[in-house]
Amino acid sequence: MRTLMRVSMPVETSNARILDGKLIKVFQKFVEEHKPEASYFYADDNGCRCGSIVLDMKDPSQIPALAEPFFLAFDAKVTFRPVMNLQDLAAAGPGIERAVQDFKKL
Repeated sequence: MRTLMRVSMPVETSNARILDGKLIKVFQKFVEEHKPEASYFYADDNGCRCGSIVLDMKDPSQIPALAEPFFLAFDAKVTFRPVMNLQDLAAAGPGIERAVQDFKKL
C-alpha cells in the first residue's frame, strides 16, 4: 500500500545530528534500502525539521523497522498514512459511486 511516512525531528536533536554528520547519512541509508517513490525535506508547522517519504508498505509489520532508525537517531515523531495518487483515485471511482448510492439517503 502506498504510504506517507512523516518524520518530525526536534530541533535540538537534529542540530546535533547535523553537526556530527549523521542526519544526511541516516536518510541516505534509509532511501537506499527502501527505495521510496519520493522523499521531501522541510520545516514543519511546529518549526521542526521534517521528512515526508512515500513508500510501498507491503505489510503493517514493517512499521517498527521503518520507524526505528528515526526514533533512535533523532528522537523523532513518526507517523504513517495511506495515500493515493491520481491513478489510485481513478481506480477507486466505482467504490466511491457505490458508497454514494448506498449512503446518500441515510
